[in-house]
Amino acid sequence: MGSLKAGDKAPHFEGVNQNREKITLADFSGKKLILYFYPKDNTPGCTAEACNLNENYEMWLKNGFEVVGVSPDSEKSHVKFIDKYNLKFNLISDTEKEILQAYGAWGEKKLYGRVYMGVLRKTFIIDEKGVIVSIFEKVKTKDHTNQIITTLNI
Repeated sequence: MGSLKAGDKAPHFEGVNQNREKITLADFSGKKLILYFYPKDNTPGCTAEACNLNENYEMWLKNGFEVVGVSPDSEKSHVKFIDKYNLKFNLISDTEKEILQAYGAWGEKKLYGRVYMGVLRKTFIIDEKGVIVSIFEKVKTKDHTNQIITTLNI
């Protein structure tokens, strides 16, 4: 499968949130979705991104958006992360990396000359009909809300 782009139908996903409840793309039919992929709970960049989206959660809801984060962390890790930062949205545990791969958010990374496989930080804006409206591949973790608002002209 080639890489996803705006205008593509969002790949179906099914995952388990921090409460071990099943969440699927179909659950958001009729709503807009901010689906963001991040490497690891409780790390500086991931915390900044989650908190930035969380601080603006009420605004997202008022504008018809739901927010869902996806990482390869366990449900237990997500519970601690949510409790520590009072996050108001669901985090999906994708330990098998199936959703990450479906959205092209799992791939080759480089750090200090070392090449390894890991989570590629990305955000997908999906409309009410399940179509990708926008993709952020260069996420500004501390200012992601404004990055999305500016791009979508909200």
